[in-house]
Amino acid sequence: MNFMGSNKELLLVHAEMPRQFLSHDVNVMLTPQYYTLKREDIPVKYLYQAKKIAPSLFEGLLEEVGEYSYLVYKEEEQWIFIAYNLGQIRSLLLSKGIQPEKVSKIFFAQQAVDAFTAPMFLGEKEALVVMENTVVVVPRQALKEETKPLTFDDSFTPKTGISIGGGVQGSLLDVTQAALLSTLFILFAAIFFVEGSRYTNSSSEIEEEMQMLLEDHPILQSKIQRESVAQKYTHIETKEKQKRETIKRVSKLIFKGSTLISLTVQDKGFKALFSYTDDAVLKRLQVLAKDEKFAKVKVLNGKKVQIEGAL
Repeated sequence: MNFMGSNKELLLVHAEMPRQFLSHDVNVMLTPQYYTLKREDIPVKYLYQAKKIAPSLFEGLLEEVGEYSYLVYKEEEQWIFIAYNLGQIRSLLLSKGIQPEKVSKIFFAQQAVDAFTAPMFLGEKEALVVMENTVVVVPRQALKEETKPLTFDDSFTPKTGISIGGGVQGSLLDVTQAALLSTLFILFAAIFFVEGSRYTNSSSEIEEEMQMLLEDHPILQSKIQRESVAQKYTHIETKEKQKRETIKRVSKLIFKGSTLISLTVQDKGFKALFSYTDDAVLKRLQVLAKDEKFAKVKVLNGKKVQIEGAL
């Protein structure tokens, strides 16, 4: 069963795209004019950590109109961040005659970078090409006259996409799709609850899960064993929570002109290396580090700052 709608027709939406008249559901792919891309070497391991940092990476780069969301994924050793405005996307679709309720999934051209093995023409004036592993729009006149363009089809469909709403007027998901996705989310939540005790939000939740295990396995009921299990999970949760909070605090120091080069988080403390563009940025970094009560701020050569602190 296909929950992502990847078997549907894929439309490439661009500035010169003619108005559409649809009688069936489709997926759409947006060209780079309709999203903002950043590629970063950020020393975080998990997706949820990268998503927390995403808004700070785009500070000062986005139009201050509406709210932005972020698609984050890893490409080899780099994190890819795509900022998009759902309100603007909805307006774009309507301007092309595409009703939002007819759209199952929205994708971005960058997600299919490997499929763009040659230029793809966008009307008479522009083309999509790959430069430094990034999909960009260039004037067609910049290409060689004998260039043979790609043909866009459903094979460009990425594995994952975005959607808006779920079962309301103007939603990009119909009721059936919303129900299926809701079922999946509930299933994922159940799996997370059973197997992810180290990531729970409080020691009381860990204790509840441990009690369920003890009821299923009476052999574990001895006082010594109960104390041992509780101590183990509490220790893990405390350390993981401290690390998550540290990454969140360090991310506050990322802003326009300040770039996180490396971050090492250990059980007792962390060490972060930032680069800065000018003295004003350096001063702001020092003030923010002081506000977060980080223990050590050392200015290095080459416009770099090393910041250390305890968990």
